Amino acid sequence: METLHNQNHRHFMLYKPYGYISQFVINGKQKRKKKLLGELFDFPKGTMAIGRLDEKSEGLLLLTTNGKVSTKITSGAYEKEYYALVDGAITDNAIDTLRKGVEIGFDGKKYMTKPCEVYRLDTAPNLPERSKKIRDARHGPTTWIRITLTEGKFRQVRKMTSAVGFPTLRLVRVRIGRITLQNLEAGAVKELGVIL
Repeated sequence: METLHNQNHRHFMLYKPYGYISQFVINGKQKRKKKLLGELFDFPKGTMAIGRLDEKSEGLLLLTTNGKVSTKITSGAYEKEYYALVDGAITDNAIDTLRKGVEIGFDGKKYMTKPCEVYRLDTAPNLPERSKKIRDARHGPTTWIRITLTEGKFRQVRKMTSAVGFPTLRLVRVRIGRITLQNLEAGAVKELGVIL
């Protein structure tokens, strides 16, 4: 992979916690209620999130002061890997359907997702505790799956698992390209000399 590096720019990786939005500024009345990325770290002026994770999703978020880097990474050239805790004991048939592609709604239209990698995890991944409790086993079984995509439509993984009847209860992005979450704690930031 081509190395994206510029001496004048700075790049960061962040474990975005549950409950934060992937923005630095929000306009309007919602502002007081929303937690923004700038509350987690003193980022330099001009820092932008590369892609987004919705408010309820967690995990790896890359940030940069270089717009060209942001455009390249969001172009679909890099894999994005997620761990998703789904409601129910997911079936082999549902996993196979996810792998082949499912129809989801996007921007008011129907969209067929591209084929992707999907695997059931035998054990729960080692992740930081989430700030908001997830329902417990008394409400029925759950399954952890690993999904690797090259696209990233708005709330795509959540829409995909719902489309096959297994809604996502927790979603954590663990990898973008060759950059992994490693053992970052929720809310932690690490500066990167080179990004992808």
